[in-house]
Amino acid sequence: MAVTLEHSELVSRVIHDGELNSRAAAEAYIGGVCFKQGPPTLIGAELEWLTVQGECSASGPSAAPRPQLTALADALGPYAPRSIAPDSPELALPGGSRVTIEPGGQIELSSAPFADAAQLSTSLRDDARLLRELLESRSIRTVSLAADADRRPKRLLQLPRYRAMEQTFAGIGPFGKLMMCNTAATQVSVDAGADRADIAARWTALYAIGPALLAAFACSPSLRGAPAGEWASQRMRAWLRLDNARTRPPLMDWADPILGYSRWALDVPLLCVRRPEDTAGPSTNGHGADTGWSPPPGATFADWLTGALDDEVGRRPDRNDLDYHLTTLFPPVRASGYLEVRYIDAQPGDSWTVPIHVLDALMSSRTVVAEAIAIAAPLAGHWLDAARHGLADLDIRSVAVELLSLAAANAATDEAAREIESAAERCRSGHRPAADSAAAGARAGGSGTVS
Repeated sequence: MAVTLEHSELVSRVIHDGELNSRAAAEAYIGGVCFKQGPPTLIGAELEWLTVQGECSASGPSAAPRPQLTALADALGPYAPRSIAPDSPELALPGGSRVTIEPGGQIELSSAPFADAAQLSTSLRDDARLLRELLESRSIRTVSLAADADRRPKRLLQLPRYRAMEQTFAGIGPFGKLMMCNTAATQVSVDAGADRADIAARWTALYAIGPALLAAFACSPSLRGAPAGEWASQRMRAWLRLDNARTRPPLMDWADPILGYSRWALDVPLLCVRRPEDTAGPSTNGHGADTGWSPPPGATFADWLTGALDDEVGRRPDRNDLDYHLTTLFPPVRASGYLEVRYIDAQPGDSWTVPIHVLDALMSSRTVVAEAIAIAAPLAGHWLDAARHGLADLDIRSVAVELLSLAAANAATDEAAREIESAAERCRSGHRPAADSAAAGARAGGSGTVS
């Protein structure tokens, strides 16, 4: 779809007026804000950890109790997010990272964007060290595990968003609450691309290489509360199974990812409808039942936009509602202006630098992007196979090793190349990252999987 004057005007009106008066305007707005065009120069990352209060139990590194939110707020001080400390200034850590808390008490560092992966890694490492020090001042420890093998899922954050999420996911199966409360990831974000063709290639590459990289970095074989079955990545199993409409877009049907994503986003069922009057707690909303932010079952954003929910919601959505809806989409790669890679397990110790360098290298030029697509093409769409079997599947292992070898050959620094080559050797042997946890923990200044 060529960018026409009419398209640009639709986007401009939504941005400046905040009003959505048609599906075409909403699609144009999504394409403009979710896929920002420009020469790709920046990279960022988000790191998540499980948290425990006190020393880890001998029965497992995550078996200790979850920390109280008040203890987390006290430990973080001015860096605490307002989700747990409403009056906090929410300062960024010295390296530019911001702290957030996930529903089950997991803690997340969201980096600032950097021009190169080495600088990103250094800043994140420094911020992670300070974060550990702050938490340890209240006897809270971070655990470098992608899935909680010991504790039942328990939601600590009582915000309306998470109440609505839990209620919606509970009607589908057990994986929603497990995902919300008992998993942790390493996420890497890269610029969308210079133009529509570049965006399409980078988007295609990130999805094509996804199953192989998921397998290469899978390290969550145990997740308490998950149905029986052996999986290399129980974390990704939870994400893939919690809500197909929200987590598995029909990419094979999209000739243009920008247009396809925009249309898909509007047709994903609503996860929550913000009602400012309900933020203090549950509300009956005049219907005799606790509704909070829960939407009418099965209703999509497009339904709301076109007036189908006028009776239930009482208003039409505006730009802010659409922005919020976009944050409730959880595909393996999410378009957020940049492209957010969400399929990597949290890595042991400090070894999260490896997937950062791998993705940086594989996205380093159009030529490398094309080579990565060609290598990964046989596995495109094999998400469940990769999450289930990981490197035990020899075809998946072969593609993973070939992709890591391509990344090592195009790494930005010698140190990054060495890290990637080491990961390639690990994959060639069929070992998951947990096998390197002791060395990774030593680099991080801790031991094993507990930072």
